[in-house]
Amino acid sequence: MQAEQPNRYYSTLPMTFDVTIPILNEEETLDRQVRILHRFLKNNFPEPGQWRIVIADNGSTDRSPEIAGALSHELPEVALVRVPEKGVGLALKTSWSKSTADIVGYMDLDLATDLQHFIQAYHALATEGFDLVYATRLHHKSRVIGRTLKREITSRVFNGILKMYLGTRFSDGMCGFKWLRREHLSALMEGGATSNGWFFSTELLAVAEWKGLNLCELPVKWTDDTTESKVNIIGLAKQYLKAMQVLKKRKP
Repeated sequence: MQAEQPNRYYSTLPMTFDVTIPILNEEETLDRQVRILHRFLKNNFPEPGQWRIVIADNGSTDRSPEIAGALSHELPEVALVRVPEKGVGLALKTSWSKSTADIVGYMDLDLATDLQHFIQAYHALATEGFDLVYATRLHHKSRVIGRTLKREITSRVFNGILKMYLGTRFSDGMCGFKWLRREHLSALMEGGATSNGWFFSTELLAVAEWKGLNLCELPVKWTDDTTESKVNIIGLAKQYLKAMQVLKKRKP
């Protein structure tokens, strides 16, 4: 991470942030994972009212909404947003549009990105002059644990296509750990970050590059989820390719 950037956003007051976690039928792990994240944030960002964990439920049919509701009643820093239709992008847009925080971002419920990277991401935005922070598993300084060859190849092929087709420079558009100053959200959405699906987070990076925002690439320690993926790779690839075609038409 480039720490030498100017402190043009420095403030004596801590910046507030919302951490959105999109979920769909996660009753088995939801309570445990949210409590782990809550404990970490409480220990490292003790300022009252500085942060929230927003659980964005994507139309779960199991006990996830009930569990999320119970957490929000027990823990003041936890909130539940109901999103009746499926789609990670829709969940993020719904959550972030309701936010009043200085910084908005998201991570996956499996907490695959080491939580210590929260601190780096926060300071990149709050004190180092960056507009958007994205985690990368493809940097030579990144440490990826337990990733299957299938997932590794899929990720590298997808990111290679992105660079060739859209002319982007970021290394990892798919990693589920991204943060931005909320003041830029409207412009990014108007510029082409509109997908309701997984591709939304990649659109954010592409449009941010095109608009000349200051992006921070954050090499991370990533521990892959060892459970069977719920994602249909072939179906997702088709969605991505179609979304890329739409996004390219918006390129300046």
